[in-house]
Amino acid sequence: MVDQSSPRLDTVFQALSDPTRRAMLQALAAGQRTVGELAAPFDISLAGASKHIQTLERAGLIQREVQGRVHTCRLDARPLHAGAEWLRHYERFWTDKLDALEALLKAEGTAKPSPRDPARKTRTPRSKP
Repeated sequence: MVDQSSPRLDTVFQALSDPTRRAMLQALAAGQRTVGELAAPFDISLAGASKHIQTLERAGLIQREVQGRVHTCRLDARPLHAGAEWLRHYERFWTDKLDALEALLKAEGTAKPSPRDPARKTRTPRSKP
């Protein structure tokens, strides 16, 4: 069963809700980056980038290492597993519903329309003038 009330899951989805943070995670998937490197593609200050990074850190999605004035970040994708499990639960739900709909539509498609079916169209020949 999927845990619907996990504070950790809430934090992960909150972190993923922002396109800047998702782009930062994508960059980190290719390898570690400094805060400056993460901020560079965006029109944000280092302080603004740092706030995004703190949100990602709280969610456990990144680890930051400080060496002097250089802050290097790396991806930790383990917390994404809980989010993927949550989404998989709903994927199964919708797959079951869509499979049932497909079966119903196939059953209706093989049924022969009755002569009184208003959806049945008959062509009447036109007389030529």
